Parts: sequence; C-alpha cells; structure tokens
Amino acid sequence: MELTKIAGIFEKGKGSFYTRGWVKRKRELKNKMFILLRDETDELQCVLDKDKADKKLVDVVEKATIESSIELKGSLRKDERAPNGFELDIEDLKIVGLADTFPIGRDLSEEFLLDVRHLWIRSSKISNALKVRATVFEAFREFMKENNFTETSGPMFVSGSVEGGSTLFKVPYFDKTVYLTQSSQFYLEVMMYSLGNCYTIAPSFRAEKSRTPRHLTEFWHAEAEMPWAGLEDIIDLEERMLKYMVEKVVTDREKELVRLGRDPKTLEPSINKKFHRMTYEEAVKEISKKFSYVKSGFDLGEKEEREFTKDLDRPIILTHYPTSLKPFYHRADPKDPMHVLCNDILAPEGYGEIIGSGERCWNTEELIERIKKDKLPLEPYQWYIDLRKYGSVPHAGFGMGLERFTSWLCKAQTIRDVVPIPRTITRTYP
Repeated sequence: MELTKIAGIFEKGKGSFYTRGWVKRKRELKNKMFILLRDETDELQCVLDKDKADKKLVDVVEKATIESSIELKGSLRKDERAPNGFELDIEDLKIVGLADTFPIGRDLSEEFLLDVRHLWIRSSKISNALKVRATVFEAFREFMKENNFTETSGPMFVSGSVEGGSTLFKVPYFDKTVYLTQSSQFYLEVMMYSLGNCYTIAPSFRAEKSRTPRHLTEFWHAEAEMPWAGLEDIIDLEERMLKYMVEKVVTDREKELVRLGRDPKTLEPSINKKFHRMTYEEAVKEISKKFSYVKSGFDLGEKEEREFTKDLDRPIILTHYPTSLKPFYHRADPKDPMHVLCNDILAPEGYGEIIGSGERCWNTEELIERIKKDKLPLEPYQWYIDLRKYGSVPHAGFGMGLERFTSWLCKAQTIRDVVPIPRTITRTYP
C-alpha cells in the first residue's frame, strides 16, 4: 500500500486495485461510509457510496470494526482532501479478522497505554518511532562496517559488575548467583586482541531506581573498542559516527520524523557543524550559574544535563571528568592524575548523555591501583587484569544508548515512546 506504488498504479491507468490492512478509523457522512485503512507502510482512505453499492457490501462494511483486518478491492482516484491525496472507491470488502471493541480511544492515561502496549504499538506514533529506531540500528552497523569494525557479542550472564554493584540485577544460576550484564565492554576488550576494532549491539540491564523520562532498566547498547587508540581517536570516531547516523535518519526517515513532530532541518547542525566541546570543569562553571550547588566533583544528573543542553543546536562533547566520578578502568590523565581521559557526549535540546567513552587503563600496575582505590576485590577482575599482563596496548572505547539517541531524533517526550515493549522499575507487563 506504499504511496509510491499507489501513484504508479494510478498513472498506469490500471482498473481495480487490491489491498489489505487494518481499519484505523471509520465514519459515516450522509450516504457515504469512510474507512481509513492502515498497514505497515502507510494509510489510505476508502469510501463506499451506500446508494450505489450492493446491500450485502454495505452490510459487510458496516460490520467492520476498528482494528478489524480486511481485504479490499476498488478503484483508485486522486483526491486532495484525502489523507495522502488518494482515495479508494470500495467495490468489494472481506473481513478477515473481526475485532472486538478496541479498548484504546482518546485522552487515555500513559499508564493505561503502557498496560495495553501490545495494542498501542499499532499507533502511528509508536510505529513511526520504531521505524526511526530501526534505521538508527542500521546506520550504526553500516558506519562500523565502513570503518573496519567486526561485530561480535558478549555474554548476558556475568559474574561481576562494570559500572557498580548497586545497579546489578541478580539471577539464580543453578547453585549460585550471577548478574545480568550492565555492559559488554570488558568482553569487547577481550575480543579486541583477536579481532582488532570490534563492536556489539546488545541489551544491557541497569537496576537504577530512576523514574526520569530518559531511563530504562533494559536498553539496547551499542559498544565498541579500538586497539592502538587514545582519547582523541575515539572522540573523532564518535563525532563522525553520530553525524553519519543523523544524516542517514534524516535522509531515509524524513516522513516519519515530520509525523512525529520533528522538523528535520533542526537536525542539520548535527550533520554539518563541528560538535560543541569543553572540559568537565568548564561545563561545571557554566552549570553552576544556574545551579549553585554544582561544584567540581559533582556527578551531573538528568536535571543538570537537561538545563545545560536545552538550547544547544547540536551535541556537546565533555572531556576529562574527575577521577572520583569514573570507574577504575578509565585511564588517568598522565598530565593531570585528578582527571581521566574520558568523554561524554550529550545530545542537544535537553536529552542528555548519549555516549560515554574514553581511553582505558592499559597498564597492569595502574589498573590494580585503581581497583584497590575503589575498594573493590581483585579476584573477580583477575581475568581482566590478565589482559594487561599479556601484550597490552593503548586502547579506547565507547558505549551508546541507542534508544536515548533515537528519543532525541524523534523529539520524544519519553524514551518509552521509542521502545517496542519498555521495561522500567515499575513495569514488566506486558
């Protein structure tokens, strides 16, 4: 039912046109009945003139309910008043699956819509966002392939943490306890020595008790590691990657973006201009003008990042966070050990962090010292320490939340709007 195909059929002057889909809306006006038909590609207005149609056909059309699946045959004609500029005069209609009264109408609460997510996912709002999301995944893979990265995967069951023990989900595993992974980073560092540049797209799980519009307990994580690379190398890769992905979405999903309320032109600075850039300390000085409690060493959260980025026209790269704010695997800056060689990339318009990355601590003694300083036991990380003992090299990597990135592109009010079946601290249904 794609409009390009419809237009082609129309121009060729073919007679009857066959299509199928679901009844999105239905209304009657005097002697005519209108059905707005939808499928995964588009929408088409279909009309029946009751005065001219066979009574059996009228009865069938009257019987078709919202979200019934139907097959249609009719004549296409142009009509500027109709959605998408075409209308189908119904000549025949078959109900394939007659729907019960659909429970979703207007002005329903967000909680109710989440309860019926298995049905609400049919809405054009969610459908358009999921198409953008699919292109985001596709663009990431394309860019990584073009830059000689090999796709791989790590385990979902892990024995220890990457980011912190308080955000781990415990899982019974035969006679012991393991955890759902927070990140595939450590395993990418393993595979880097075999594959060179490598990446993965996989779910990650965070038991953060956050109720903000940008947090999920289960999200899709794009992560990569580069051997023989430092901070500037990974920053350059990330900026080129984000520009590529934004351009791909604007080119391939312009229609969906517009339908979601995103003017594609507002994304052009993210394609054509260098990203903003400053150090963490410089950012803190700016943010403290609005929030007086923000001082050096403060862990910027959703509120502070939102206010800091709300008026930006493109992402900003923040570098050199304090050592105290970053996990042990970040390499301390040799010129300033109080800060690490890392960066976060924040999306504009208040959407916050979309990438966390940096140079890894690749020296054995430095890594052990950092682990001890964070008061962590060495034993669970012995295999990770081994990587430094047997031919270590300078390396860097990143982790990117694909849904948060998609949320920004779609101008979504909440990250839940760009996820098929979202998982939060209060929701595991449906």
